[in-house]
Amino acid sequence: MLDHHYAVDLTWTGDRGVGTTSYRSYGRDALISAAGKRHDLEGSADRTFHGDADRWNPEELLLAALAECHLLSYLHVAAAAGVVVVAYSDAAEGSMTQTADGGGRFTSATLRPRVTVTDESMVEAATRLHAEASRKCFIAASVAFPVGHEPTTLVRAS
Repeated sequence: MLDHHYAVDLTWTGDRGVGTTSYRSYGRDALISAAGKRHDLEGSADRTFHGDADRWNPEELLLAALAECHLLSYLHVAAAAGVVVVAYSDAAEGSMTQTADGGGRFTSATLRPRVTVTDESMVEAATRLHAEASRKCFIAASVAFPVGHEPTTLVRAS
């Protein structure tokens, strides 16, 4: 087994001059960065929790991590199986339940990968490979909620 380590820096930028003197006194904005990255991510809370709707919230970032991890795992298993993928998109959705004490947790995520392959003969294998990709996705293997898949496989027009 190989261990891999990752590091990010997060800086809260939401102090409005009075800190956290009350629940509504502070902004939820933050900058997320990592060594070697050219661009910072602008983060905030979901608008429901008094965040900036123009910035990425943690829930969206988690869903994006699941979708991208599945994409990368899928491309790997497709290449190994001889399935030629020429386009891939996903319309992922997730559900979270908030608890009475102000906490909460994700209860599910559904990925909807839309894959285009080069030949009709690859459609069955391309569809079947999502299960293997899911098993190999590091992020999906790390979460405590089900990650479902509703794939669509298309054939590139001649």
